[in-house]
Amino acid sequence: MSFHRINVTVNGTTEQVDVPSNMTLLQMLREKLAVTGTKNGCAAGECGACTVLMNGEPVNSCMVLAAECNGAEIVTVEGLSHENKLDPIQEEMIKAGGVQCGFCTPGVLISARALLNRNPKPNEFEIRDALVGNLCRCTGYIRIIEAVKNAANRSA
Repeated sequence: MSFHRINVTVNGTTEQVDVPSNMTLLQMLREKLAVTGTKNGCAAGECGACTVLMNGEPVNSCMVLAAECNGAEIVTVEGLSHENKLDPIQEEMIKAGGVQCGFCTPGVLISARALLNRNPKPNEFEIRDALVGNLCRCTGYIRIIEAVKNAANRSA
């Protein structure tokens, strides 16, 4: 098996990592860098639990090879907070009760942050569309959508 030495920035910290050719970004984050907020749900790109930002765009990290991340900037749920202050989307998820078991939450937060980065004032249809790749078995989505609306209103 061949290995690749990659340079990747994860949550603002540049890392040099040796990864096997078949290692996914999700595996690299969890196993090589001990960044464990990103969850392995389905390992098939269907559930969204492993969503991270790669160069500003949401991706299912279970579907991206780590070797493809050379030179990339990755943001995980751990990278949303700054200076010990939660991101507004994190705060609003807590307030709205959008967190139940919490397994889907990291991916939902990343997808919501990506939406708010590109569209600070999304309507409900745009919010639902942005979250279509994130499956949640507990909340029924209403509280999650409310949290995204509230976070958008905070940036007014």
